[in-house]
This record gives sequence, C-alpha cells and structure tokens, in this order.
Amino acid sequence: MREPLPTAPFFAYAKLLLPRWQRRRVNGRSMHPTIPEGSLLLLDTAAYQRTSPQVGDIVLAQHPFQPQNKMVKRITAVTKDGRYFLQGDNPDPLASTDSRSFGPVRADQILGQITHKF
Repeated sequence: MREPLPTAPFFAYAKLLLPRWQRRRVNGRSMHPTIPEGSLLLLDTAAYQRTSPQVGDIVLAQHPFQPQNKMVKRITAVTKDGRYFLQGDNPDPLASTDSRSFGPVRADQILGQITHKF
C-alpha cells in the first residue's frame, strides 16, 4: 500500500500567500485511492530547484503531447538518461493516461511536487 498524502496543517494555508505555492484541484481518477477526484492539493513549484525529483514523489507534470494539459502522477522510475516514468496510483490501467502510454517525461515537464492535500 502506498503512503497517504498528508493533510495540510493550518500553516499550509499561509503558504498559499507565497508565489512558489499553489493550490490545485484533481480532475480524474488516475490517483485514486491515494488522491480522490476533486481533492485540493498543495503544490510546491520550487521543490526541484535544488534537488531532483525522486521515485515515490507525487508531482504535477505537463503532458508531453498536450502541453496545455497538466496531470498529477507518481514518479515510479528514473531512466539512465534522466527522464521520469510517471504513473497513476489507480490499479485500473484504463483509469490513467501516464508513462505506460506516452513514455518517460523530461525534467522540465515536471512543474512541482504535491506536498499535502486540503
């Protein structure tokens, strides 16, 4: 079983006043049951300025073939050339469009780390 995403404490709401933090709503069931559809999430857009994304991180990423679409996925692997394999937590493979269908994504397509849910 995957680790649950922590619920945001009160101070997390104050972070929304800073430019690096954003609130995002989940559309779709790809991260169910970890993150149910409609959940509000706290996104750290500066999380990877000093460190690289790690396997297990939940991230907001840009779809590689539809740049206007953003998606919340878990990093499940890192390739030797530094690309990231993203996958939804939903056990139904039809519930998630992810790296199983479009391949690994570049680091610049990862827009930030999801740190909490509201």
